[in-house]
Amino acid sequence: MILKDSRNFRAGYRQLLCFVNFCAILCEENEDCCVSGIDAIDRAIMRQLQLNARISNASLAAAVGLSASACLRRVALLEKQGYISGYTAILGKSDKDDGIAVIINITLDRQTEDYLNRFEAAIRKYPEIQECFLMTGGSDYLLKLEVESAHDFERIHKEILAKLPGVARIHSSFSIRNVLKTRHAKPKS
Repeated sequence: MILKDSRNFRAGYRQLLCFVNFCAILCEENEDCCVSGIDAIDRAIMRQLQLNARISNASLAAAVGLSASACLRRVALLEKQGYISGYTAILGKSDKDDGIAVIINITLDRQTEDYLNRFEAAIRKYPEIQECFLMTGGSDYLLKLEVESAHDFERIHKEILAKLPGVARIHSSFSIRNVLKTRHAKPKS
């Protein structure tokens, strides 16, 4: 349709806005009708939240070019879809309070599904272990934890690591210092 004068253009534009708003309302009521995935605005929201998870919704909306209500809806949808899985505080430390980062490579007796599941279920029980990765290559798992001293690690080794099911070999490395630590990750698309 070719619009010949400004009245027709304005009327057509109003109809288009009504249609867009109608579609948005439908998607709010039935989120299954929306196309899954994220767009550039969603990625911008996640980037801003990575920089400052305590940013107000109004400031976040302004930073990504949305109204406050639209921004709040998008954040809620990103949380519901699992793109945002939580918010955390990154704790600062003084030089004298620095813990020692320990990286531990674990090799299991066998790599069967049962062995992997038993090991993973056991590892989740211990808050001392901050991260656990299933690996390719020489070891089966890589663990990360932080200890206050060698004595603290000895306790964890005896009470936790040595008692994990199916473990054939444990290889531990202590960090000398942290060269780079970032909280920013590329948002998944």
